[in-house]
Amino acid sequence: MIERRRSNARMSHIVQHGGMVYLAGQVADDPSLDFEGQLRQVLDKIDVLLDEAGSSRSKLLSAMIVLVDMADFPRLNAIWEAWVPGGSAPARATIEAKLANPNNRIEICIVAAL
Repeated sequence: MIERRRSNARMSHIVQHGGMVYLAGQVADDPSLDFEGQLRQVLDKIDVLLDEAGSSRSKLLSAMIVLVDMADFPRLNAIWEAWVPGGSAPARATIEAKLANPNNRIEICIVAAL
């Protein structure tokens, strides 16, 4: 069975199927924040969604990270490495691309186990 949560006509923020949790790309609620502020908001949102789904950051399987500017990559890694529990680093890709809202600096998509 596929379960969809926080859905609208365009997307679901959480999709669960077969012991897996798929999160839609998360961006900061306040795009006026600097990169680190946006990243912390995104990670907090991911924590909330994972908890709602019955998972946690210790069960991360995959992360797709989109940066608007690769110059932010070192700051991303410093905060990310502190956020991911030891021994729980997911498979990860980081790319540079434009985002739909030009004020957003980062978007993260997550796949996790239940």
